[in-house]
Amino acid sequence: MSSATSNARPAPDKVIVDIANYVDRYRVKSDLAYETARYCLIDSIGCVLEALGHPECTKLLGPVAPGTVVPNGARVPGTAYVLDPVTAAFNNGALIRWLDYNDAFYGETVLHPSDTLGGLLATADWLSRTRVARGKPPLTVRDVLEAAIKTYEIAGMLALENDFTWDPGLDHGILIKVANTAVVTRMLGGTREEIINALSNAWIDGHALLLYRRKGSTGSRKSWAASDAGSRGVWLALMAVKGEMGYPTALTAKTWGFYDVLFGGKPFKFQRPYGSYTMENVQFKIACPTAFHLQTAAEAAIRLHPAVKDRLEDIAKVELWAHKHTVNYLSRVGPLQNYADRDHCLQYIVARGLIFGKLVAEDYEDDAAKDPRIDRLREKMVVREDRSFSHGFHDPKKRSNANAMRVHFKDGTRTERIDVEYPLGHPRRRADGIPLLIEKFARNVARVFAEKRQRAIVNLCLDRGRLAATPVNEFFDLLAL
Repeated sequence: MSSATSNARPAPDKVIVDIANYVDRYRVKSDLAYETARYCLIDSIGCVLEALGHPECTKLLGPVAPGTVVPNGARVPGTAYVLDPVTAAFNNGALIRWLDYNDAFYGETVLHPSDTLGGLLATADWLSRTRVARGKPPLTVRDVLEAAIKTYEIAGMLALENDFTWDPGLDHGILIKVANTAVVTRMLGGTREEIINALSNAWIDGHALLLYRRKGSTGSRKSWAASDAGSRGVWLALMAVKGEMGYPTALTAKTWGFYDVLFGGKPFKFQRPYGSYTMENVQFKIACPTAFHLQTAAEAAIRLHPAVKDRLEDIAKVELWAHKHTVNYLSRVGPLQNYADRDHCLQYIVARGLIFGKLVAEDYEDDAAKDPRIDRLREKMVVREDRSFSHGFHDPKKRSNANAMRVHFKDGTRTERIDVEYPLGHPRRRADGIPLLIEKFARNVARVFAEKRQRAIVNLCLDRGRLAATPVNEFFDLLAL
């Protein structure tokens, strides 16, 4: 008897088919999702414009080969670059992500769903210009918002119940790549079968390791890794619509599939069907640019600043309470090597907040870190897990992201314990957060554009109906230099 395995080609994996069906057939009807998507878009554009002031980011921008000319190419906001959609996706994504100031969503895996916007915006602008050149109507900003709702949802539903980081050690950019691959294929006119083919190639693709986000190895790649993944998704989509084949059991194939090779043989778990939940529950970074788990820590430290600013040398101990993820990933002792190390360090963020009463992107630069008071204060910090915070972090009814702190002085006195359960960008604090998000956006627009253009950009973005109806190429013309 032969023991050879059958070479018959099986049906596509259900997980892949479910994503393809959602992208191809689901029609977004949630008004809340569209409204939140608009805020995600303008917040991300603001992040782009602020990042343009950081040379370590801008050195990565532009065409791969200097002087490359791309007819009807995609624009990069705040620059004069006109690029192919894959390169533009990387440029956009790196700018959105660089300062760690863009939105976030978390479950078992923490991710920044607006990392998908780099690819969506590049594709939409390139498609629109190409279509106009052929006498066809361009895409509108509303088309981009619907695409964003879907990329957010794909990445978010995969993140909720599946840990891509701790056990397999993969960067969360894998979810950005998968989401962009599926939705961009659809934007390009791909069929359901082509979306399935593209997705299978995304799952069997090489995936980045988490090394550059972890203690002792943290570096600037964490600020462009997701843009790399998103641009790869655009490339895989372009391949699929040219007819490139897929691999139907990319996830479930014995020995060689994703589950067996990278996920310990475990299938993915899902908390709910695809819809618009992620967009409706996304969390903005409004208070300051730092890792999302540290938003509430920064807020608590800034609130304590008036009580400690004149007694810094009298501090004996700083007690910090956090949830498990913060303790495991972001509590760092010893030397901090670079910008990326500092903006992911609980103790550094708390020290800056206590000493200065504020936190801005420039506070992570080498010159700012030389202040000797920062490391002296870091050495006095004691970090503990608060199990109620860990429970609230995972509870789907709460989805909190809490930190707390108390400062003890040498004379035996102490401050009150400051607890901040929900960050300013949390859905429970939308009424407080959205006006400040708009202020953040307007402030960032003013960094790049003259007053007349500032008014045009801000007024358009705050007019929901007019923005939605705006052709994408015209929107990018307004944002280009």
